[in-house]
Amino acid sequence: MNRNHHPQSQTIKLIEKDRNHIGDSLKAFHFDIVFDICAYGARDIHLLCDALGGFDQYIFVSSSAVYSQDEPQPFIEETKLGPNYYWKDYGINKIEAEKALLERVPDAYILRPPYLYGPMNNVYREAFVFDCALKNQKFYLPLDGQMQLQFFYVEDLCHFMDELIEKKP
Repeated sequence: MNRNHHPQSQTIKLIEKDRNHIGDSLKAFHFDIVFDICAYGARDIHLLCDALGGFDQYIFVSSSAVYSQDEPQPFIEETKLGPNYYWKDYGINKIEAEKALLERVPDAYILRPPYLYGPMNNVYREAFVFDCALKNQKFYLPLDGQMQLQFFYVEDLCHFMDELIEKKP
C-alpha cells in the first residue's frame, strides 16, 4: 500500500491509499507481512492497525533517533530510549509509535537503523559524507568532531528483514 507517487514493481499488487484515508479498504485482505516504513507517530500506527483485516507478521522500521545523543555509540538494542537533542520531536514521535505498536501487536519486530545509504535513498547527508571521503575532503561532525555517525547500507537492512521473515526469531 502506498500513494503511488513512484513507479511500482510489476510483481506487486498496488493498493493505492494514503494512511490518513485508509478507512476499511484493507479489512478484506489478509497480509503475510506488514512492512511499515512510514509511521512517524502513534497516530500513524493506530490508523494502519485499525484499517488492517488480518496479518501474520508486522515489521516496523523506526529510527535510531529514539536513542539519546548522550548514549554510547554504536547503539545496541538494549540502549535506553530517550529524547535526542538533534532529532527532537522526530525521535520522540518514533518512541511513541513503537510503544503504540507493541500495545497493539506485542510480537511486532521493530528495527532502528541509523543513517541509511545506498540506491534509492533520498537522504543527502550520507552522500555528502561519502563524497567527501572519496575526494579526500574534510568534513566536520557536530560537537567539535566528537559526534559519531553510524551508517547502514539499505540493502543490508533488506537482507536483515528477509532473515526475520524466514527465521521468525
